[in-house]
Amino acid sequence: MGYLHESESAARIERVKRLLEERDLDLALVYYDEFNIGNGWYLTGWCPQFESGAVLVPRKGKPMLLGGPESEPFAQLDSAVTETRNFPVFMVPDEEYPNATIIDFPALFAELSAQLGKVKRVGLVGASRMPAACHRGIVEGFAGVELVDLTEPYVRLRFQKSPWEIQQIRAAFALADQCYAAMKGKLAAGVSEIEVAAVGEYAARSRGASGFGFSAIVGSGARANAVVPTASSKKFAPGETAMIGLAPKVNGYAGVMGDSLPVDGTYTASQKECMRHVREAFRLTKAMLVPGKTGREIDAPARAYFKKHGLSPYLVCPFVHTIGLHEAESPFFGPGSSDVLAPGMTVCVDVSFFGHPAWHGVRIETGYEITEKGAVPFSPMMDALHVGEI
Repeated sequence: MGYLHESESAARIERVKRLLEERDLDLALVYYDEFNIGNGWYLTGWCPQFESGAVLVPRKGKPMLLGGPESEPFAQLDSAVTETRNFPVFMVPDEEYPNATIIDFPALFAELSAQLGKVKRVGLVGASRMPAACHRGIVEGFAGVELVDLTEPYVRLRFQKSPWEIQQIRAAFALADQCYAAMKGKLAAGVSEIEVAAVGEYAARSRGASGFGFSAIVGSGARANAVVPTASSKKFAPGETAMIGLAPKVNGYAGVMGDSLPVDGTYTASQKECMRHVREAFRLTKAMLVPGKTGREIDAPARAYFKKHGLSPYLVCPFVHTIGLHEAESPFFGPGSSDVLAPGMTVCVDVSFFGHPAWHGVRIETGYEITEKGAVPFSPMMDALHVGEI
């Protein structure tokens, strides 16, 4: 059973075809793999395992998947695009598939010529994320064809979410609430970070999560300085804080939660001071989630607050990013961003700093739907927690 509604896929493919018309391109080749999942998933609701692939969208005619024979049966079962072709550049190197039909670019061009005529201009999406051998194979295969980078305008199609997408994201945040409760409840001295990650992952998977936006973040004590520490066998010590985060997905769309919690159940006076700072920065940032604001405007108040209180040297990440098929995706509303916040966007306020000599690393995070009237929490529980007094 696939994750993506056919109507959603069809509407998105039509938007890509309009983009091809506008830019006088014969087709788009949208690369994706397990580590660069979003652009291909946007059209298919599917991603190969082990192999990489691309969605080929012609200006006229039906789209197809270019990939490898190991993922072909999987694609035909679960992808919204089920027409497949197998290419060596997307296959596991040196693996043999004697019963598979594997073609090359001249064969593909001959097929496309029947519906498009001569292929002259091709838009590539995600070329910079391809492995070198894959990129070289595509460039050589498209010899004589003008290759145009279509990544930026294509990615912009994903900025504003449909009502269906927002529904999935909201459901994913409901799962994140369950993960938070489970992980918080497991925290205790002598428990390992992996045990805390396990209960969070189980809370999500047992309630239908389709996957995760990142590996569970659990970092206690100085391990919180790692920014995105995956859970280790380290056991929590009395008096420490633990930075936790998890991003369960529903139908491929992510929710998220993030917090820094006292292992003993109660913050020390010093830890309270730390949390007051990040919560104040959170409040300042949330107040800037107003349609029409640019990234640099949104970022400025909390950045000034960090500077005032001597926390700027420990600031690694900006405070607002978009959430969707990735837990963090474009646009990113940082200090140099001219992107404009608009209704239909889905964003996270993600306040953190790392490497502090006393407080180590700390992060708090939750998300919002941007509407004409402002920001609506995806998780009222986490919103109330992060804007509340400590």
